[in-house]
Amino acid sequence: MKKALIALVALIFCGSATAQLKPRPDAFPPVSENNNTKAINMAETPAEMANWDRYPTYGTYVAMMQQWATDFPTLCRLDTIGSSYQGRLILSMEITANPSDTTLREFFYSSTIHGDEVTGYVMMLRLIDTLLRGYGNNPQYTDLMNTTLICINPLANPDGTYHSGDNSIRRATRYNANNVDLNRNYPNPFAPAKATLQQENIYMIDYFDRHNFRLSANLHGGAEVMNYPWDSYTSLQNPHPDRVWWEDVCRRFVDTSRTYNASHFNDTYSCGYTAGGDWYVITGGRQDYVNYYYNCLELTMEISTNKTLSSDQLPTYWNFLQHSFVNYIAEIHSLPGDTIPTPEPPDTIPDTNLTIRTINSSPITVYPNPATSTLRLSAPTTVQIDIYDCQGRKRQTLPAGTTAVDVSAMPAGIYILRYNGRCTKFAVKR
Repeated sequence: MKKALIALVALIFCGSATAQLKPRPDAFPPVSENNNTKAINMAETPAEMANWDRYPTYGTYVAMMQQWATDFPTLCRLDTIGSSYQGRLILSMEITANPSDTTLREFFYSSTIHGDEVTGYVMMLRLIDTLLRGYGNNPQYTDLMNTTLICINPLANPDGTYHSGDNSIRRATRYNANNVDLNRNYPNPFAPAKATLQQENIYMIDYFDRHNFRLSANLHGGAEVMNYPWDSYTSLQNPHPDRVWWEDVCRRFVDTSRTYNASHFNDTYSCGYTAGGDWYVITGGRQDYVNYYYNCLELTMEISTNKTLSSDQLPTYWNFLQHSFVNYIAEIHSLPGDTIPTPEPPDTIPDTNLTIRTINSSPITVYPNPATSTLRLSAPTTVQIDIYDCQGRKRQTLPAGTTAVDVSAMPAGIYILRYNGRCTKFAVKR
């Protein structure tokens, strides 16, 4: 009876603190799933992955990534982000039809930072294959690969996934080889890190530094819910300034998936999405780190109730997730920085519930972005510009005609330039 009442509340109040149907998978000391009764078939060669109903051995995974780079040299490049504590490779496939175009927006998918949450691992491998084979045949894939640099890291924690050896994932574990949860180990803008920064995360941070990602997602398992920032606060304590946009993006992802499986994304919130801290507050997660310190919007995707699916279920999950995955990449071409809010009274903190309309680009251009010492901008010479931090607090006002801003004393993070209701984002990096 109690469970029924909780479910009824969730149907009425999706996204509120009272709408929880189940705790976040890591709300308590995590419990490993019993995989002994599951069909977990392994592919020992790339050819055995043809039906996508197996998990790859570590050697097969590396061979698949290398084979795509060989077979599609004009469409992709294999990059090594770094290596794990035990020496396994952390790989990224960089996909675009225009590798020399430095104006492309950069997108990033990453999966399985928790080594036993492996649904996304296979989904990302299949996404790489689908995009590469679809170029020139599927108009949406072709357009995205012409206009975007798409980077996909299928496996962020290989030591956790192959905990018992390179040939099986049956005993995969959440943690890396040092028994550290990599998604509690990132430098946190709101709290100290809980442990020494791990090697895998050092390499991942370096990879973000080498790129200018504008949109990304981190794939997990153990629930079915889209989790947008912040994770370190509830939405009542500190709502993300782009939460309206995030909810629209999450709704589109969930609705598309439910076109193919009406029951998907129903196990936690009836709407299928939530602010992370409203579900359960954590610190040291990658999502808050990326959103705060980089000019990049990152979402956490919990895509399967079971952390490790029986391998024969993998094609079914792909069928109702593939279109959502591709459409999420396309969201990079309609980011919140490409919007004009409804004009507001001067000298007020922006209302994050403002109605917005999309424009093609912001009239303010800023560079370098991220900036470390001086931010240069080109703006109408008669207009005053306000700078807000990502928590909606006004930091300073720039007089009309300003073309350079000293940001050397500003904390690292995301900031918003606003004038006459217009806005554009920039990042300060340390």
